[in-house]
Amino acid sequence: MDFEYYSQIFKALAHPIRLQIACGLMTKNECNVSKMVEKLGVSQPMVSQHLNILKNAGIIQNQRKGTQICYRVINKKVESIIKSMEINLCE
Repeated sequence: MDFEYYSQIFKALAHPIRLQIACGLMTKNECNVSKMVEKLGVSQPMVSQHLNILKNAGIIQNQRKGTQICYRVINKKVESIIKSMEINLCE
């Protein structure tokens, strides 16, 4: 078991906004920054900062679609971890 790997994942998910982003992306499959700013009620720079942390941890990736950049969860272990929590975080 790679404890360092899981430690980095848990660190990345340890902030409420990042956990909300991951849950939202799991629910919607993908989303752009503008919609995240609207849904989360925080500034665009703050959302971008949190997205960078999740991206650097290998949890999400982005894809350009025209003028928008959309994000999605790519880490299946993270999806399993969040889904295994017996609380309804992503509803």
